[in-house]
Amino acid sequence: MFRGEYNHTVDTKGRLIVPSKFRELLGDEFVVTKGLDGCLFVYSTEEWEIIEAKFREVSQFSQKARKFARFFFAGATNCEIDKQGRVLLPAVLREFAGIEKEVVLAGVLNHIEIWNREKWQETSEYDDVEEIAEDMASLGLTI
Repeated sequence: MFRGEYNHTVDTKGRLIVPSKFRELLGDEFVVTKGLDGCLFVYSTEEWEIIEAKFREVSQFSQKARKFARFFFAGATNCEIDKQGRVLLPAVLREFAGIEKEVVLAGVLNHIEIWNREKWQETSEYDDVEEIAEDMASLGLTI
């Protein structure tokens, strides 16, 4: 399970150091794809295979399913960590997420999110967290 928030920078070649706690869970190879809300999603190979299996069961006659598949799967790429603990983020994914230099890596249960730091700060303003918590309770999620 991924958890925690880490601030890092992307070098001029598009490489990002992955925190050691995340590297342990990801393994040597993993998948990075376009995420929701303008960030990147990172999945271990095992988790990615589960997602693919679930999506194979979705009807491809659904226009929304096809559109989401193109967004999510066509944007995906296999990545590896180099000897210095870095991953090369493809330019197309960096451009999608507005990633230039400063980023936040956030562990979110079964995946990692990589955010442009400014966008993360805007997104993580939790003025309405009490209301959201009530909505979660109505879904049966309690803490």
